[in-house]
Amino acid sequence: MEALLCSEIPTNIISSLNVLSSSSYTWPIMTSSPTIMNGENLPRCDWDLSLSAVVSSPPTGSDSIGAIEFDPAGEILATGGIARKIRSYRLSSLLDDHVTASESCICTPAKLSSLKWRPDLSGRVIGSGDYDGVVTEYDVEKQVPVFERDEHGGRKIWSVDYTLYNGTPLGASGSDDGTIQMWDPRNGGLGETVRPGGGAAICSVEFDPFGGSSLAVGCADRNAYVYDIRRLVDPLIVLDGHTKTVTYARFMDAHTIVTGSTDGSLKLWDIEKGRRVVRTYRGHVNSRNFVGLSVWRHGGLFVSGSENDQVFVYDKRWEQPVWVGGLGQPDRFGSDQRFVSSVCLRQVDEDWCTLVAGGSDGVLEIFSGKRS
Repeated sequence: MEALLCSEIPTNIISSLNVLSSSSYTWPIMTSSPTIMNGENLPRCDWDLSLSAVVSSPPTGSDSIGAIEFDPAGEILATGGIARKIRSYRLSSLLDDHVTASESCICTPAKLSSLKWRPDLSGRVIGSGDYDGVVTEYDVEKQVPVFERDEHGGRKIWSVDYTLYNGTPLGASGSDDGTIQMWDPRNGGLGETVRPGGGAAICSVEFDPFGGSSLAVGCADRNAYVYDIRRLVDPLIVLDGHTKTVTYARFMDAHTIVTGSTDGSLKLWDIEKGRRVVRTYRGHVNSRNFVGLSVWRHGGLFVSGSENDQVFVYDKRWEQPVWVGGLGQPDRFGSDQRFVSSVCLRQVDEDWCTLVAGGSDGVLEIFSGKRS
């Protein structure tokens, strides 16, 4: 079974809806109201999450899911990975009509590691980063490529993101070649090239989703970086605290970033006050693979996949996970090596939580629930 492995980063760069029950539990406690012990609130989950839909992968071939993304309206769900396909699903069809066939399926020339919808085109175009170092944008309705950039010298792209900054669309990609490329997606012109980690692989790039000028970067040199896109010469902040590759850097809000690492921890950083670590979170298992990290800004939650085939939900207020769910479908390969390889939280609702998890065997599971 082929998977998206952090170990693939070269050392020279520094290191059908089935009626299934999902094994979910809280860690270490789940209550609907605060409980006081030794003067502190115990972790609690404010959401009644349960398994809502399962999409099985094709019976043959490797289909590890490396990316899951909702369109800006939160209506269409896209997945991509080892199978060289971008599959799109309408969320309402999955949840209400139990239709698990994808609405569209775009075949791509290379394995995919990242997907991101263009924010300026109303969910019509999705960008992908692939193992051949190419960023390709596709018209999802017509299922055809509409734009291509090849600026990473054939080295794997691990992350792609877009933003609208002062009304101007910008794209960014991070690669094994140790660079971040930033460009105007309207014409594809090369805007900036940044090399933050002295050549170490770039694992994650994310623009400030609140419209600010910051760009968060996760790097194989064990650091995360925050840049001002108006002046990319040097990072504004270096977030130094992880002991292994920083695989993800996500904005919780305009002043707070969550990072994930193969040291098995997540960290919450206050970037308004320099590089202060607000809290460190542990519970999930992550020492080798890209397992996914997604933030739900409305609910103050973030979710991580895990190498023990479970999904861990954290509330930013507590260091321990508040909810843990196992992927319920047996590994179709008959092995015990399946893990959660990608996760995504829907951003639209404030009183309804939708969590999507993808496995290294290609199975997609959707958990949802209202505030308890």
